[in-house]
This record gives sequence, structure tokens and C-alpha cells, in this order.
Amino acid sequence: MTPEERIAQLEQQIKDLAGLSPAEARDQVLRQAEAELQDTLIRQRDHARAEAQDQARHLVLTAMERLAGSVPAPVTTSVVPLPNPDLKAKLVGREGRNIRAFAQTTGVDMIIDQGLESVTLACFDPVRREVARLTLLNLIVDGRIHPQRIQELHAEAQATLSTSLKEAGEEAARRAGVTGLPAPVIEALGQLRVRTSYGQNVLDHSVEVARLARLLAEELQLDPEPAATAGLLHDIGKGFASENPRSHAHDGMKFLQQHGLDPQVCEAVGAHHREIPSELPLTALLIAADAISAGRPGARREPTALFQDRLEELEKVAKGFRGVDHAFAIQAGRELRVMVRAEDMSDEDTARLATQIARALKQKREPNAPPLTLTVVRERIFQESIH
Repeated sequence: MTPEERIAQLEQQIKDLAGLSPAEARDQVLRQAEAELQDTLIRQRDHARAEAQDQARHLVLTAMERLAGSVPAPVTTSVVPLPNPDLKAKLVGREGRNIRAFAQTTGVDMIIDQGLESVTLACFDPVRREVARLTLLNLIVDGRIHPQRIQELHAEAQATLSTSLKEAGEEAARRAGVTGLPAPVIEALGQLRVRTSYGQNVLDHSVEVARLARLLAEELQLDPEPAATAGLLHDIGKGFASENPRSHAHDGMKFLQQHGLDPQVCEAVGAHHREIPSELPLTALLIAADAISAGRPGARREPTALFQDRLEELEKVAKGFRGVDHAFAIQAGRELRVMVRAEDMSDEDTARLATQIARALKQKREPNAPPLTLTVVRERIFQESIH
């Protein structure tokens, strides 16, 4: 028997024993190998996913560990020490005229406790409270405390605050290690120093996000500079959110685009609340850093924000009426003081306006809301210079 015949005989014996042709046996082996390979790939995929989750968790925890965060302080009061206890009587004024004028001019409550050598300024709006604090400090230094002087120093304090906020923006950029920002961006960034979100100071939060973003970028071997820049500027739209009802992320993106910042930074800022689509790694990194800063224990106080929203709604209702010049929610929301333009309103018009505002407030009040006093003020001041 030739070798070829012997091979053919063996193949026939194998076929008879297996009950399969060579092609069928080959297909069966391939199917078995494919099934085993698929099982192996599934196990490897699950293992890789678990490793990726562990590594991501490690990166986030490492960045958090390297950044020490602070707990928010109370954000509705400011305390001004008095160098002389006798100043309390001057601040109150005859029959309380000075303390009333201070509240009417600044929209901030001045709380004077006879047992303390300090004055507490209470207001939910951090900008108004800071201007009032500067006004009070200047009044103490000046010594001339009367309604007209309060108005003059209040105007000066508003100008002083603008300068100090610019310096705050420069300091924040230095702390975050971000350089080369245009002057208008620095000024807008400084506005965040007197703004809070759920009790968390927005400027401190922005610096924290910038540092977290830089650390995460370094851990992921990405460019840390645009990450830090996006982190520092991601909430810049909150500085002018009160003037524009749109999203602060969208406002911030448009503002940064107008001043020629890196397009990737602008896109990440606009997308950090997922309001616009973005596939940039920088966007995902910024979202993670923002979530870490906002979500860490002690970072935010939600009741404070809800309280602020309620008081802002009171002021908004009053400002919606014709003739209203200013509206201030004071006494922790127990009083709404409304100032009308005297040249546009008569005393009879003012009385009718008070009734209309009260009716509108009653419709919007929650069932368990605290009692509210509405005070509508129409005042005319005549002033002449005598030389």
C-alpha cells in the first residue's frame, strides 16, 4: 500500500469514527475556538473596565487629597467692629433717623447690640452687604454721621468696591497659576468674590476648580494650562447672571469668545453643565473638577441658597411695578422696603401702589411663609450749595 493510499484509509477511518467530514470537523473546531475566544474577550473587557474604574477613582481621590478645601462660612451677615462704644448712639441717630437712612440707602439691615462692641450688617445680597460694610467703615472714620453723609459715602463705597474686585480677580488668577488673561476678563472674574452659590464663595470655588483641573490633567498626562484656565473661568458668567436670564455657562462662553480666549477653553466653559454638546477631553475634565469642588462634604449649604432665592423673588415682584426705583428685602425677609421715584408718583399713587404690590405678594406667598411687612417710601430731597 502506497503512502497516499494509507493516508486516505486513515482519513476514512477517522470520518467513520467521528461521523463528520473534514469540512464539518473544521467548522466545528472553528466554532468552538470562536466561542472560547469570545468568552476570553468578555472576561478581559470586564477586567479592563474594573481596572479603568479603579484608576479613575484613584485619580480623582489623588487630586482631592492634594487639594485642601475649606468649609463655607456664614454668608448673610458681616460684622464691623467699633473702635468706640459711643458710636452706637451716633449710628442710631436722633429718633433712629441715621439707622433708618442707612437701611434705606444701602438696602442692608444694621443690627446694633448694646452688649457687643461691634455692628452686624445683615443682607442676603453679598454685593449690597459689602458696599454697606465699606460705607459703615468710612462713616466710622469720617465721624460725620447723618443721612446726607451716608448717601455720599455709599456712592464712594460703590466705586471703591469696583477697584477692590479687580484686585481680587488678579489675586485669584495668581492663586490658580493662570497668566495672560485680558484685563476685562480679570475684572469680570473679580466680581465673583462677592457672590456665593449654595453658601460656597464663587471665586474661591473657581480657584479650587482650577487647581483640581490642573491636578487631574497632570495625572492624565494632558496639558494642565488650558485645564486650569477653564477651571478658573468656568463660572465667570455668574458675575453678570443677574442682568441676563440665560445660562451662566452660555454667558461665560460668549464673554470669553469676545475676548479671544482659547476656543477649547470657551467650549469647555459653555459645556460644563452639558447644555451644549462637546467631545473635548477638557470638557469632561472640567465637569469632573467642578463636581468634586461642589460635591465634597461641607462645600455647600443648600438652605442658604433657597433663602436667598425667596428674598430675591420678593424684590423682583416689587420691581415689576411702574414707578419703583429700588426694592430691598430686609429683616431676614420679614420686611420689603420699596422706594418709588417721587417725581413720577403722587402720594395717592404711592398708596395705590402699596395695595397693588401687597396683593401681588399675597398671591405668590407660600402657605408657611413668615409674616411680611411692606413699606413703600416716597421721599423728595432738596439740596442747595451755599458759599
